[in-house]
Amino acid sequence: MAGPQAVAEWIGKPEFAIVDPRRPMKYLSGHLSGAINLPVYRAFGEDGALLAPEALARWLGEGGVGEGATPVLYDSPQGQNAAMLAWIMEYLGVPEVLLLDIFYERWKSDGREVAYRPVHAPRRHLTPHPNERLRATLDELRAGTAERLIDFRSHEEFVGERDMDGRPGHIPNAVNVVWRDLNGDEDQLLAPREQLERHFAAAGITRGTKVVAYCRSGPRAALGYLALKQAGYDARLFDGSFAAWAQAALPVEK
Repeated sequence: MAGPQAVAEWIGKPEFAIVDPRRPMKYLSGHLSGAINLPVYRAFGEDGALLAPEALARWLGEGGVGEGATPVLYDSPQGQNAAMLAWIMEYLGVPEVLLLDIFYERWKSDGREVAYRPVHAPRRHLTPHPNERLRATLDELRAGTAERLIDFRSHEEFVGERDMDGRPGHIPNAVNVVWRDLNGDEDQLLAPREQLERHFAAAGITRGTKVVAYCRSGPRAALGYLALKQAGYDARLFDGSFAAWAQAALPVEK
């Protein structure tokens, strides 16, 4: 995590790449000066699955993220785009990924510099070194060999009152922590560590527990993954999430 003053000092320096992971229309409505636009939805195929590591590395490199520049990500509320892209970069083996600890709207309201013209960064080389330890698979969850599961969807989705996949409910034995509760006050990407720990403790997640984060399609769980890491937990992400579980017609609980 990085504060706004530090990020402001990094803008324009070649050793940093400021990255806006929001959709293009949002980006063109205002972005940090010098920020390149890498909308995270493009990291997924038409089937909703995450692209292969080689395709992800090619997309990031063509957009201006690669060797020689530390990516610095920011987002709008609730931070799902930046969290998802940060996890993807970590999964690919990018050695350091930084996130602005406040949302773009706070950056702008504080009177900091914003821009409106698109930025085209020179292409960089990015060699993927996938860290499979960060990623939980459907086969693991199906076999029951994965760690404790945390469902970061809404309470309504978790209990089956809201259903988008024809399988109302949640993966068996999962607990629910709503992703919206992870943001801090005053447009902060994440709440303080002590507050995050209280949310996880209330869900029965004790210190030392290995956990797997999921939501419906990945981004909300990525914010959960980020919060878990910030709070000191050993966490992985099931990027296929509940959509993949439901598509496989696996059992659910309500």
